[in-house]
Amino acid sequence: MANFSDLYLSQLNEHIEVINMARELASAVSSAGQKWLDSLDNGGKILLMGNGGSAADAQHIAAELVGRYLSERRALPAIALTTDTSILTAVGNDYGFDCIFSRQVEALAQPDDVVVGYSTSGNSQNICEAMKVAQAKGCCTLALTGQTGGALAKIVDNCIAVPSACTPRIQEVHSFIGHMLCAFVDAGINRESI
Repeated sequence: MANFSDLYLSQLNEHIEVINMARELASAVSSAGQKWLDSLDNGGKILLMGNGGSAADAQHIAAELVGRYLSERRALPAIALTTDTSILTAVGNDYGFDCIFSRQVEALAQPDDVVVGYSTSGNSQNICEAMKVAQAKGCCTLALTGQTGGALAKIVDNCIAVPSACTPRIQEVHSFIGHMLCAFVDAGINRESI
């Protein structure tokens, strides 16, 4: 059992180290939160996407916006582009996996929307393709990535690059950032309704 305890403490220390380094992201996260709030105030919506664990992050944050995060407020328009298996498989079959999100952005996105892509490497081709379409449609684009930002950093309006190369640590910080964006939106929406 001692080995498992050592592993736990080692991983926890890595997590704490990356969380502490993520302090440098405060300004970027605040700026992204303001863009989300501006979009929602202007009748826009938040479109989110990712692959694997990042798909789960996209779904999680969409649920927090449509449902609620911590405080009562109106339901907010958010769509996880990872959830419709018929669209994903039809587009994947007919156009290829690289198009599973870009076709949905083409169909659903409007200029006041924010399109959010999660990619720990920053190089997920299907996210990159979707962001190109979102840019062409005049949407605000945000990528949550690992330390280099990858190809997405060159495509999007805003890239929040977690200072780590370790996928689990990046995903843990992405989850925290997603919660902070929801908290920012909750505070802004509730302030307006007071």
